[in-house]
Amino acid sequence: METLTPKYKRVLLKLSGEALSAGEDGILNFDFIARIADVLKKCREQGVQIGVIVGAGNIWRGRQGGKMNRVRADSMGMLATTINALALQDSFIEAGLDAKVMTAVEMQTFADRYVTRDAIKALEEGKVVIFGCGLGAPFFSTDTAAALRAAEIEADAILMAKNIDGVYTADPKLDPTATRYDELTYSEMIAKGLRALDLSAATLCMENNIKSYAFGLKDPMNIYRAVMGEQVGTEIHN
Repeated sequence: METLTPKYKRVLLKLSGEALSAGEDGILNFDFIARIADVLKKCREQGVQIGVIVGAGNIWRGRQGGKMNRVRADSMGMLATTINALALQDSFIEAGLDAKVMTAVEMQTFADRYVTRDAIKALEEGKVVIFGCGLGAPFFSTDTAAALRAAEIEADAILMAKNIDGVYTADPKLDPTATRYDELTYSEMIAKGLRALDLSAATLCMENNIKSYAFGLKDPMNIYRAVMGEQVGTEIHN
């Protein structure tokens, strides 16, 4: 029987906050998160090192603040990502994974402070490292945080698990003629105005030659498929 070899040794998985609610009422769908945890355990059993960065759209986005001061509104969003990170940690530990939460701002009671060398050490020890608080600064999205953390921990690829199964020529919910790209360069993505990830994140990925994969999380096994090199969603590269 042929032994499968992962395509990537170390990945950074980007989970949106909305993905954690699985499109249902409520902030967190723990049954769905448990399915994600089981898939990550399968990846770890193949020797893959996994970092996870999580958004907070299921709880709060800075732009929801309306006339609020943007810095305070974004600070609320960063705090919300930590709630999600702790929920992921609990589910991962329940699944038998060793999981560590690291935050971009000091939050000693709840998590460890993010330090690159400590994160890499934890990954090498087999821990799943969950990054909370984005970059710890307002005006930056978790897309940008994912790109920077991927560069810092020297990840082989960013896996962007989304509510849509890849990057399309247009919004497939609005345009039934929209078609999905199998692959795309960052330059093409920017030139075409496609919103797979924001401009700051795309620039960081280009400068550090980091591949990204955008795929649907409706089936969490897509995470494993992407790690093993199967064609899922859209590959974005230089």
